[in-house]
Amino acid sequence: MIIPDEAYQRLESMRPIYLDYNASTPIDPAVAKAMRPYLEQYFGNPSSAHWYGGHNKQAIEKARQQAADLLNCRPEEVIFTSGGSESNNHAIKGAAFANREKGNHIITSAIEHPAVIEVCQFLETKGFQVTVLPVDEFGRVELEALQRSITAQTILITIMHANNEVGTIQPIAEIARIAREHRIILHTDAAQSVGKIPALVDALGVDLLSVAGHKLYAPKGIGALYIGRGIRLEKLIHGAGHEMNLRAGTENVLEIVGLGMACEIARRDLQQNMAHAKEARDRLYNGLKQKLSEVRLNGHHQQRLPNTLNVSFPNVEANRLLAEIKDEVAASPGAACHSDSVQVSGTLRAMKVPLEYAMGTIRFSTGKMTTAEEIDRAVEIIANAVQRWKS
Repeated sequence: MIIPDEAYQRLESMRPIYLDYNASTPIDPAVAKAMRPYLEQYFGNPSSAHWYGGHNKQAIEKARQQAADLLNCRPEEVIFTSGGSESNNHAIKGAAFANREKGNHIITSAIEHPAVIEVCQFLETKGFQVTVLPVDEFGRVELEALQRSITAQTILITIMHANNEVGTIQPIAEIARIAREHRIILHTDAAQSVGKIPALVDALGVDLLSVAGHKLYAPKGIGALYIGRGIRLEKLIHGAGHEMNLRAGTENVLEIVGLGMACEIARRDLQQNMAHAKEARDRLYNGLKQKLSEVRLNGHHQQRLPNTLNVSFPNVEANRLLAEIKDEVAASPGAACHSDSVQVSGTLRAMKVPLEYAMGTIRFSTGKMTTAEEIDRAVEIIANAVQRWKS
């Protein structure tokens, strides 16, 4: 059935305002266009020697170059994965097992994504020791604590580039300097930063960097891992010599092409997208402050992702507030409230956000499709809901 343009526009206008770009992004139309031929025409196995395989092999290598250009590294230092979680697993487990003869100590932080925290917890069951660094009230790792935690057995530091909840950007270049002084491998989970702020591996000084495609307008189920020259990793998936002999399995050409195009667009439009996201984020924050007497900003006020606004409304239950406005605004809570308890996120706990604020925490994240009109409508909807809750 063909929907008339007017009806389609009405359906579109009924959709909630999307302010959850840190959870996932829409696929960029140019990315979808680049992928379409690999859905409909080019089906060959990239490992096959004939034309069908060769065409797809060339497409993979083009995407690898596009990803390398965004990260400012060599294409042979990029392998494709199924997403950020696999990249984190491969980086951390791979480095730990490949360097076990040098030591068994790993350092991470209290605000990492579960795809890092749970990997470290798994490694503890395999005889590794893990130090979890505290963060300050803004969510930044304390460099002095890092220095104190290093031992002769430390083989890996894994600290995220930017926090997915509050947007705080870590001093990765300074952490890298410390890691180099002690000849320790440094991995950063850059799932939330790539495409939003510069994430150049040479400027950051990292050895390993994880990318998640669906955070930068590529499809879900595709990611990448930067592996600096000379860094040894154990394989996670065995079976053949795909991806520099590091990840066996016939390549997901369709989505690799999509990720490559998304990386090219992100590199081309980075400054423009940063400015747009920040303008929308700040418009939302300023609008909420004008409407509401108590709004707490969580995260670093300057060293923060340009699109991320994490705010707390005191004595409000975030889950119930979001449930009330879910048909009008889409966002994520910072705490899960139940009848007999409140489960506050690990990041907010690590930052020591008071419970009366933590329970009313919501993360709003803007993107390149966010409009000023949407922000103004969202301010009205959110402020009215908070005021109703408190009345």
